[in-house]
Amino acid sequence: MNYKFPLLLVIALMMSIPVYSWQSDPNVQEAFLPFDTSVNSITRSASGKPGPAYWQNEVDYNIKVSLNPEAHTVKGQVVIEYTNNSPDELDYLWLQLDQDLFSKDSWGGKLTPYSGSRFGNMAFDGGYNLKSVTVTEGNNTFTPETRKVDTNLRIDLKSPLPASGGMVTVKINYEFEVPTYGSDRLGRLETENGWIYELAQWYPRMVVYDDVKGWNVKPYLGAGEFYLEYGDFDYEITVPYDFIVVGSGTLVNPEDVLTKEQQSRFDRATKSDETVMILDVDEVGTSASRPESSGTLTWKFRMENARDVAWAASKAFVWDAARINLPDGSKSLAMSVYPVESAGDSAWSRSTEYVKYSIEYNSNQWFQYSYPVAVNVAGVVGGMEYPGIVFCSWRAKAGSLWGVTDHEFGHNWFPMVVGSNEREHAWMDEGFNTFINGYSTENFNNGEYQARRTDVRGITRWMTSPRNEAVMTEPDQMTAGNLGILAYYKPGLGLRILRESVLGHDLFDRAFKEYINRWAYKHPTPTDFFNTMEDVSGYNLDWFWRGWFATAWTLDQSVDKVEYIEDDPSSGSLITISNHKKMVMPVVLRITQQNGKEETLRYPVQLWQTTNTWTLKYDSDSPVTKVIIDPDNEFPDIDPENNTWVLGN
Repeated sequence: MNYKFPLLLVIALMMSIPVYSWQSDPNVQEAFLPFDTSVNSITRSASGKPGPAYWQNEVDYNIKVSLNPEAHTVKGQVVIEYTNNSPDELDYLWLQLDQDLFSKDSWGGKLTPYSGSRFGNMAFDGGYNLKSVTVTEGNNTFTPETRKVDTNLRIDLKSPLPASGGMVTVKINYEFEVPTYGSDRLGRLETENGWIYELAQWYPRMVVYDDVKGWNVKPYLGAGEFYLEYGDFDYEITVPYDFIVVGSGTLVNPEDVLTKEQQSRFDRATKSDETVMILDVDEVGTSASRPESSGTLTWKFRMENARDVAWAASKAFVWDAARINLPDGSKSLAMSVYPVESAGDSAWSRSTEYVKYSIEYNSNQWFQYSYPVAVNVAGVVGGMEYPGIVFCSWRAKAGSLWGVTDHEFGHNWFPMVVGSNEREHAWMDEGFNTFINGYSTENFNNGEYQARRTDVRGITRWMTSPRNEAVMTEPDQMTAGNLGILAYYKPGLGLRILRESVLGHDLFDRAFKEYINRWAYKHPTPTDFFNTMEDVSGYNLDWFWRGWFATAWTLDQSVDKVEYIEDDPSSGSLITISNHKKMVMPVVLRITQQNGKEETLRYPVQLWQTTNTWTLKYDSDSPVTKVIIDPDNEFPDIDPENNTWVLGN
């Protein structure tokens, strides 16, 4: 082929090509540049799947503690069996000591604003008291050298832990005082019948060693949550005889801690779709409600393939339960414990009904619930999630109790099953969970609690404010007050837009379910999510990931003018629209003609790939009287005033 064009032709071609500057705003073409989700690893596939050499370390825990309600202390021992499945020898281990956030000397304590914060610590000086730490490697047991870095503890090994299956055991004797308010994650509440203890982050836990960062040693500062390995748990809680204990997993010794009548009721609950009282309001504090009249009782639990366990204890608990029906025909058990002050048909007496529906709905919609119980605990914690158990406010009632219950149990999918790194990517658990909560609420009891449909335009004032920042900002680095929008609201809204307005229900659901299946009980990154959604749906979504998650861009679409071909409306209309900012979205136009005909047309987002302004031909029969862009408020347009063109205006 001859490439020597005449000079004049070259000049003419150059003059006909639109020139766009990516340095100015408004400009939209930057949205379509490749968004880097490249993968160069045999542990993670470019398709979004775990790679052929994906590995993950395992941690099994055996824990025995006692609760002393007189001193508000927990004391005991944890035995950690750690398996190194990585291809690396490990010269040392790192443990998380999350209780140390509640020491006045912690970094999180020192970073708490003088006015206080939800996750701060100002009036309590606690933390772990490690009585002893020993390590067993093979037949060699020794006291290791340790080094503490805020809420993390390094344990030096005498010999490197072998790769690809090396095992080591760490034994720690410890105690700590339970804070009254533990950063809305744990704590204790005094009620008329006694204290309610909600215990989480209650044992030293292994730091994750993964294929992305090695040891993930970000300290616990409060806002960033957790990143944990999977394994099996056997744990025992010794409490005064008159206490009830509930926890993650199966209660393995009900015959030791329940009366014969309670065992019978418990069994009945496993077969009932209606709530069964295990310990009723008028039985709280009575001698007949306990199998012993003095001393202590030890409650034993087992939880398999989980990343954590938590528990609650009190002599003030009312206790009820009902069966959960799962898609494959198996069963789980919904349970609630709460003080008499919280009982009532408009409050916690409906908690188990809420738990049951939330678990059943999400199991059918996304992925089957994987734990033997789902326990809702009323206490001082406003709302916090752990595998198989959640803590919700004892004051919550009606719709607010449904909402917090559904939200906290939604976390059993994100991040309890899909084990993302919450400390770095809060949006991958809070945002995904906020997204699924919208649908479960819309469907609960024929809409009993009207779902507050995600208000797409409701976020625009914040998006145009100086507070606007990217969703992918780490939680501990977010501007104060932004966590709710960046971790929950905006990512949840983004998934809603993808499902309702970009991919459609079928494609989105196929891709989202595949993401859950691929990464169940594993550690996905944002790239794994992005690549899976594209791989399964067949859509290139670089423009969406960049505009919605990675930047603080805004959207402003407009209808500019309407003209007619040869000045004759019956020959067709020319509708000119523009996109004034860097964020892009598909185009939806509602067109009304003078003859009363109204039509809604949809155009793909690629309309904006080469230009900020586009003229569309519309086959009109009569003069166009109104054109609205985004008529149903599907997108977060920051200036709705320019979204409507009206004849004569």
